[in-house]
Amino acid sequence: MRLTVLAGGVGGSTFLRGLLAARPDAEITVVGNTADDITLFGLRVCPDLDTVMYTLGGGISKERGWGREDETWVVKEELAAYGVEPTWFGLGDRDIATHLVRTQMLDAGYGLAAVTEALCARWELPVRLLPMSDDRVETHVVVDDPENPGTRKAIHFQEYWVRLHAEVPAHQILAIGQDKAKPAPGVLDAIAECDALILPPSNPVVSVGTILGVPGIREAVRETAAPVIGVSPIIGTGPVRGMADKVLAAIGVESTAGAVARYYGSRAAGGVLDGWLIDTSDAAQLESIAAAGIHAQAVPLWMDDEPKTAAIATAAVVLAEAVRR
Repeated sequence: MRLTVLAGGVGGSTFLRGLLAARPDAEITVVGNTADDITLFGLRVCPDLDTVMYTLGGGISKERGWGREDETWVVKEELAAYGVEPTWFGLGDRDIATHLVRTQMLDAGYGLAAVTEALCARWELPVRLLPMSDDRVETHVVVDDPENPGTRKAIHFQEYWVRLHAEVPAHQILAIGQDKAKPAPGVLDAIAECDALILPPSNPVVSVGTILGVPGIREAVRETAAPVIGVSPIIGTGPVRGMADKVLAAIGVESTAGAVARYYGSRAAGGVLDGWLIDTSDAAQLESIAAAGIHAQAVPLWMDDEPKTAAIATAAVVLAEAVRR
């Protein structure tokens, strides 16, 4: 079975581990979000791609859910001693090696897809990992400017998330460069040729949303013969992980499983979804989701451990098969 997954970082990676446990013989292609990418200290950092790579390659920090296991922070401490900014985003010593290799290859003229393939070879990933685009796309968040009351400014998503912890209101989400970006090599083929396309419980605005926003990708998702199944990132009124509720508010979408399903929309009505999994605690929303033209099922969605996550992944694939019939 050929499965294609449009994934963000930690939530997407966790789901992918369950999918691999549930379907170990499947041929899985992951299209990763790159709009969180940032250049720091002269190095190109791709947080979501690296989280998928480290998680599935066995190098992720189990405690943090991002970065390397057994990490040290000597370089970060030395940079701070020199007073180098930003101090709010630290790169671990092991992690820096990845960014050095990536930056050297990009500077030598290789595209991000080729660079990602080279990096993944070291980790012997059981999936094919593709960036959404070789082109530079960066998410910025419009917030109030504390230094100039009554005005707003756009800051990089990483500053919003890492430095500010998403604790200030987000007024607008901007994907800089997205309108000129093209899908990376292999992305459109992976969408067109798969047996099922899955949207895991990644952020629907700044992860899956930015992937779909690359010109040509949403159209490919709408046109694929494969069923498109999503897993709700919202349980009750809160995100499974991260701050999806904060950025949903910025675009005027209620933080509920049903509202996110309607935000994605049904393929029959111009959206991207055929099926949608919600948590059993949200079962009362099934009827309204079905009314929007989306096949919905309620199953336990908390990804507390690998068996529970594998059960979620199995439910997504089974729903895809049901929708196909």
